[in-house]
Amino acid sequence: MPRIAVIEKEKCNPQACGNFLCIRLCPVNRTGKECIIEGEDKKAMIITELCTGCGICPNRCPFDAISIINLPDELAKQPIQQFGLNGFHLYNLPIPIFGKVVGILGVNGIGKSTAIKILAGMLKPNLGNIEENKEASWDDLITFFKGSEAQGYFEKVKNGEIKISYKPQQVEGIPNQVKGTVKELLTKIDEKGEFDKISKLLDLTHILDHDIKVISGGELQRVAIAATVLRKANLYIFDEPTSFLDIKQRIKISQFIRELADPETAVLVVEHDLIILDYMTDLVHLMYGKENAYGIVSQPKTTRAGINTYLGGYLKQENMQFRNYRIVFEPKVDLGIKKTPQLTQWEKITKKLDSFSIVANSGDLKEEEVIGILGENGIGKTTFIKILAGVLTQDSGAIDKGVRVSYKPQYIKLSDELVINILSKASTYHNQIIVPLKLEKLMNHKVSELSGGQLQRVAIAECLSQEADLYLMDEPSAYLDAEQRLIVSKVIKDIMRIRAKTAVVIDHDLLFIDYLSDRLIVFDGVPAKHGEAKGPYTMEEGMNMFLKDLNLTFRRDEESHRPRANKEGSQMDQKQKKEGRLYYS
Repeated sequence: MPRIAVIEKEKCNPQACGNFLCIRLCPVNRTGKECIIEGEDKKAMIITELCTGCGICPNRCPFDAISIINLPDELAKQPIQQFGLNGFHLYNLPIPIFGKVVGILGVNGIGKSTAIKILAGMLKPNLGNIEENKEASWDDLITFFKGSEAQGYFEKVKNGEIKISYKPQQVEGIPNQVKGTVKELLTKIDEKGEFDKISKLLDLTHILDHDIKVISGGELQRVAIAATVLRKANLYIFDEPTSFLDIKQRIKISQFIRELADPETAVLVVEHDLIILDYMTDLVHLMYGKENAYGIVSQPKTTRAGINTYLGGYLKQENMQFRNYRIVFEPKVDLGIKKTPQLTQWEKITKKLDSFSIVANSGDLKEEEVIGILGENGIGKTTFIKILAGVLTQDSGAIDKGVRVSYKPQYIKLSDELVINILSKASTYHNQIIVPLKLEKLMNHKVSELSGGQLQRVAIAECLSQEADLYLMDEPSAYLDAEQRLIVSKVIKDIMRIRAKTAVVIDHDLLFIDYLSDRLIVFDGVPAKHGEAKGPYTMEEGMNMFLKDLNLTFRRDEESHRPRANKEGSQMDQKQKKEGRLYYS
C-alpha cells in the first residue's frame, strides 16, 4: 500500500518536545536504521521508504505536526505536486470544460488554490520529483495525464489555444501591489474595450475615482473580478469570488460569472458558500484527503449530486469515506407557534452616525433560540447589534437592561496572547466547543500567528464560553470553509439549546443562516444612508420578505433537504412566485 509521511514544519518544535521525541520513539530508529532524522532546517525529517506506518510518531507528537497516511492503491503513482520531502502532496487536477462553470469544493488546506494555480500556469508542478526540484514542462504534463481529459487541456495550453485570466484568493494584498484609482487600474488592463460595461455590471461606477488603497473589502473583490474579466481569455479562474460580499452582491456576481461561460469559454470557481456554488456552477469537483497533508481531486459530478455527496461524506464512485458523519438539514420548528419565555425586548430605537441613520422597529428575543440577521453591507446590521451589546448607545428608544451579553465583533483584534489564555473559560465546554471547532492543537499558539479561519474559530469559542444570556456574533462564517461553517452553526445552535440561551447572528451565507436560525430580522434601506430593522419574523415570513427583494425563490433539495436557489425563470421559480411562496421551510 502506498504511504506518505508529512511534517508540518511550522508546527514541529523539537526543543519543546524534549529534543526530537519522534526520533527517540521510532521503532525503526531503535533497530539502528534512520527512518526519522534531524533535517538541515533543524526540524524532523522522515524517510518514507523506511516508515512502517506503525502510527507511534503521529500519535505521540505533542504538536500534531506529523501525518503518516496509507493511500488507496490507485494513488501509487507520483503526485502532480509535492512540496518537499515531507510536504503537502496533491493528486489529480480539476479540469475546465468549455461552455460550463465548474466548481471546486473542499475544506481549507486541501490544495484547492494549489490546483488552480497549476491550471493557471502560475505554479509549475514537479510531478513529485523533489530530488531534482524540476519543474514539469507542458510535454511532461501531457505525458503524465495521457489518456485523460487533462491531456487534452494541457495540449491546448501548449499550443496557445487556451488563454487564462485568474483572480487570486487574497484580494486584500492588491493595494500593496498596484497604485492609483480604480479607473486607472481597470482601464490599464482593459483588453476587451468593455470598461464602461463591466463597471456598471459590477456596481463600480461610484468608486471609479477612489484610490485603490481606500476602498472596502467588498469593493476590492469586485474590482478584482472586473480586472479578471477585462482581460481577453477563454478560461476564467476565480478563487473565492464572494468573500467580503453581501448576499445581494453574491447573487449578482454569481449570475455575472455564469454568463461568462459559452461554447468558446470555460470558467473554474473555488467557493465555500454552498448556495452560491449551487446557483453558479454546472459541475463540481470534490477535494478530499487530510488538511495540510494531501489532497485528492474527485471526478466531476453534477452540482446537485456533488454537494449532496459532500454533505453525505462518502464518494461512492471512488469508494472513499472522507468524513465519518453526515451533515443533515432538519425541518424547521416554527417558534411563532411554540411558546418560549421572552429574554429581552426593545422599543423602537434610532441611531445616527454622521450621515447614516438606523431605525429598529420594536421587537423581542426569546430564550433558547437563534435569530439570524440578513441585509446588505452598510445598512446598519453591525450598528444594531453594537447597540444590543452596549458598545453603542441609541439616540432614542429603550432596551431591557439586566441581560448579560457576550459579543464577537466583525473585525477581530490580533495580539501576542496565547490561545490557551484567551480560551481559559472554554475548557468547561471542552466537548461542546473545543473539540468540534478543532482548537486543541492551537492552544499554545499566539493569536497573532493564527490564520483567518483559525482566528475566527477562536473568537467564536471565546464568545460562546462566556457566562451570558445573549450571544451576539457578527459574520462568524468569514474565512471558514463550507464544512467549518456548518460545524460552527451546529455548535452555536446546540449550545443555545443545552444552556437555554439566545444568540443573534449576522451573516451573508444564506445556507449558514438557514441551518442556524429559528427566526429572522431583515434589514431594508439604502446602504451608507439609512437602514431599517424589521422583525424578528418566522423563518418563512422573513425569508419571503428578503428573497422578494432579491427576486429569488428557494426550494428544499429532496435528498439532503438543504435550501437551493431556483434558476431564474425555471418552472419551479415561476410556480413559487405565482404562489407567493419564495421560501419553503
